[in-house]
Amino acid sequence: MFENYRVFEYTLAGRPLKIETGKMAGLANGSCLVRYGETAVLCCATASARPRDGIDFLPLSVDFEERLYAAGKIPGGYLKREGRPSEKAILASRVIDRPIRPLFPKDLRNDVNLSLTVMSVDHDCSPEIAAMIGASIALSISDIPWNGPIGGVFMGLVDGELVVNPTEAQRAKSDLDLTVAASMEKVVMIEAGANEVEDDKMFEAIMMAHDEIKKLLVFINEIIAAIGKPKFAYPSCELDHDMFDKIFAHCEKDLMFALDTDDKSVRDERIKPIYDNIVETFSEEYPELPGQMEELLYKMQKVIVRRWLLEDGKRVDGRRLDQIRPLNAEVGLLPRVHGSGMFTRGQTQVITIATLGTLGEAQMLDGIDNETEKRYMHHYNMPGFSTGEAKSSRSPGRREIGHGALAERSLVPVLPSVEEFPYAMRLVSEVVSSNGSTSQASVCGSTLALMDAGVPIKAPVAGISCGLITQGERWMTMIDIQGLEDFYGDMDFKVAGTHKGITSIQMDLKIDGLTPEIIKEALEVTHKGRDYIIDDIILKAIEKPRDDVSAYAPKMLTMHINPDKIREVIGSGGKVIQKIVADTGAKIDIEDDGTIYIAAVNRDSAYAAKTIIDGIVFEPEVGAIYEGKVTRIIPIGAFVEFAPGKEGMVHISKLDNKRTEKVEDVVAVGDTVRVKYLGTDEKNRMNLSMRDAK
Repeated sequence: MFENYRVFEYTLAGRPLKIETGKMAGLANGSCLVRYGETAVLCCATASARPRDGIDFLPLSVDFEERLYAAGKIPGGYLKREGRPSEKAILASRVIDRPIRPLFPKDLRNDVNLSLTVMSVDHDCSPEIAAMIGASIALSISDIPWNGPIGGVFMGLVDGELVVNPTEAQRAKSDLDLTVAASMEKVVMIEAGANEVEDDKMFEAIMMAHDEIKKLLVFINEIIAAIGKPKFAYPSCELDHDMFDKIFAHCEKDLMFALDTDDKSVRDERIKPIYDNIVETFSEEYPELPGQMEELLYKMQKVIVRRWLLEDGKRVDGRRLDQIRPLNAEVGLLPRVHGSGMFTRGQTQVITIATLGTLGEAQMLDGIDNETEKRYMHHYNMPGFSTGEAKSSRSPGRREIGHGALAERSLVPVLPSVEEFPYAMRLVSEVVSSNGSTSQASVCGSTLALMDAGVPIKAPVAGISCGLITQGERWMTMIDIQGLEDFYGDMDFKVAGTHKGITSIQMDLKIDGLTPEIIKEALEVTHKGRDYIIDDIILKAIEKPRDDVSAYAPKMLTMHINPDKIREVIGSGGKVIQKIVADTGAKIDIEDDGTIYIAAVNRDSAYAAKTIIDGIVFEPEVGAIYEGKVTRIIPIGAFVEFAPGKEGMVHISKLDNKRTEKVEDVVAVGDTVRVKYLGTDEKNRMNLSMRDAK
């Protein structure tokens, strides 16, 4: 039945990689089932038959689809089916999109979709890497025009040794979480989170990954040679060259003047009359011009900006190639929040707000991996006004989720452990003005907000980006790219870290890849930049984390009890813990190992709750002396509360050294007395002695 069914096998990082084609999804332009270990991902590439009208970009969508059945889970919630993609699925889609997109022809306008469905998960064999390899193969064997293939691997750093595609156990203790995608000649994508890994070790990891990918690409090229289809022809949507040359000659000097400013708003105002003049002058000669104006202006400005950089070493705002825009940092801007910091770099400005909560407010995760919650959350918002656009706010898109995750990843390595700082933390970066590199401004703002909130981070983290312009074999990098340089340049190489080392990398490319020399220079340039930002900007705004959390933040206490006593603290139906919460106003979270986290608006309430719990779990020691209060008297003795909730009886014969006729002759209700704990009787009642405590 499946006469075109083929299986191709390879060993990747010591685990079997099997590519099956010709059996599933036969109506897609290209498809394959990738089996890596026991991970299985169905990868399908589909393109529309005709280009989409009225657009000046490639309409590519990459969808990494998590199916919870892949991990043997039933989705939570009322509907019991997968809904919107998880944050991890969105990030996986972005990681796969970035290396694939630059390799499409620049003038292709057909809709292209990559659907990557995770159908089985082996946690030792990454579904993200399987999906990236499968996407490359599906496109390469299809008839869709694409200049691949690429390959990808994970890199870990375990006990000081670099590991290709580490297992789940290795990832748990790895100091590096690096994803690299590459062609045979160049590295096309880098995404990393790291525990302050040094630049040289990071570079070594990238190069080792590339070496592994080259071997993988030999295997992929064998598949293409065996079953690859010829690429289909498509109508080019490239601008008419004669029209471009004529209009560019007409307005070149005006555009150069318009671009020659460090103020984005001034630049936009100068371009408006140029736009109108072009339409008025050339619309009759070129009837299609109004619909092509955005692309035309983009390409004309790109020529000027790149020419200035390559030929004159000139940047639109007059900076040197190694010069950072004017910087400013402030903390404590908002009085009622738990922590706030504002970081300004040129016309890019981000305010980050830190909120501290109980561990019970940590985010619960419902995905295909084994991570179930996280206590540190970072969210990023970029409203229209930040770029001068009149558009209403919408729910966060993939870009906003990706930028928030990048800032989150950058700060996680310096956060205190839950034992040191038993809080859940949510940071929100509000972009109030944007002219390039807002994600790295969010990293800097997050450091400020955390320190202002009294979070004892291990070291301040700063982030900065490096740009690139290439022309043939010529290339040059520049530090701290603004929006225009990002828009018209070839690379946005974002690096965040401490003085000691790197905590995150994200690389966006518009060309076919980077050489080792470019990568090495980008790492060196960004290291100098972040050192300057930390020493001269962040630490001058706030020298160290606040000594205490905000007066408006919950106050936390941590205590440990015998796990066997948890049931007593909770009580039947939760009655005991509910009463403690009602009486003290504290919030209480209890872990299975007996760790208890107590949060309250003020420390007195927290300590009151702790005192009650101490009493519930208190286990008196036989022979020990305690001080207590007489609570009631009966003819044969007195009851004494010698610990919160712990009451025992002193028999009349043990009240005093001499014979006692009446209990009232020795004690009265309310008296404070010293007692010795004698243990329990056959009915588990606690026996005390005042006579033996003297």
